[in-house]
Amino acid sequence: MKISTKGRYALRMLIDLAMHPDGYVALKDIAQRQNISKKYLEQIVPLLNKAGLMRTNRGYQGGYMLSKPATQYSVGEILRLTEGSLAPVSCLADDTNECPRASECITLPVWEGLNKVICDYLDNITLYDIIEQYNNKVDNNYYI
Repeated sequence: MKISTKGRYALRMLIDLAMHPDGYVALKDIAQRQNISKKYLEQIVPLLNKAGLMRTNRGYQGGYMLSKPATQYSVGEILRLTEGSLAPVSCLADDTNECPRASECITLPVWEGLNKVICDYLDNITLYDIIEQYNNKVDNNYYI
């Protein structure tokens, strides 16, 4: 499994919004802080808006903000939205395994276990957790 640029940038964009919760944030500001092309973010915005992950305000003082608290966004949710399935093999990408070999596949339990580990891990990390971990790391870096 390899996470695409779209998935990584969507996650960074939502983290940026979570780190700036006081009002709407301009896309150009996110692009500048995250060193991501504004045009690329403009391609991600409709996907996030359609899923209800952000609120949009046009015009003066317009921009974007999270539609719910940072504690309610999991990395798994965001990556599934941008990447589709997080399954390590195609036969696990859908809810039902349509593979004709599924009943006799000797490796299927390996892939199911890996899929479970990936999903459990990513579904239990929130935007808030990422920010807290970052803040703790930054707070513990002091120099004399």
